[in-house]
Amino acid sequence: MLDLRSLIRDVPDYPIPGILFKDITPLLRDPGGLALAVELMANPFRGRGIDAVVGTESRGFIFGTAIAQALSCGFVPIRKAGKLPRATHQVAYGLEYGKDTVEVHVDSLRPGERVVLVDDLLATGGTLKASCDLIKRLEGEIVGIAVLIELVDLKGRTLLDDPGLLHAVLAM
Repeated sequence: MLDLRSLIRDVPDYPIPGILFKDITPLLRDPGGLALAVELMANPFRGRGIDAVVGTESRGFIFGTAIAQALSCGFVPIRKAGKLPRATHQVAYGLEYGKDTVEVHVDSLRPGERVVLVDDLLATGGTLKASCDLIKRLEGEIVGIAVLIELVDLKGRTLLDDPGLLHAVLAM
């Protein structure tokens, strides 16, 4: 079986000194690697009545749209502040190296819709926690959270209200 780890590069000191960036572009370029990553992220949610996949900018868009297609449902983008043209809900959060804000259109989900939240990586948990908060504001039901990589030592899953919802393909 293809080793997905071999398709992920470590880039030290990016975007700032002390951060070890996980570069997934070699995986995205490899047809087999990309297909396997999408299948491994989507499979736990097949047959579970998912109404939408929600993906966080920007790499969550790459995996999220592919997973939405695999699950035969729609896709909802969570964007960085100022990128959406209509009324939004916003949440500010901390990163390993600063602060940011994410937003979603107020009409992106109907109350009670079952969603899977998708991103490429879980580090300290700020981005995923903010995304979960947005989904809750929309009254969506988070059925699961799928990430390609979880940086286990950073303990980001502890920020999640229900860490049991997290499905990580690779623990690093």
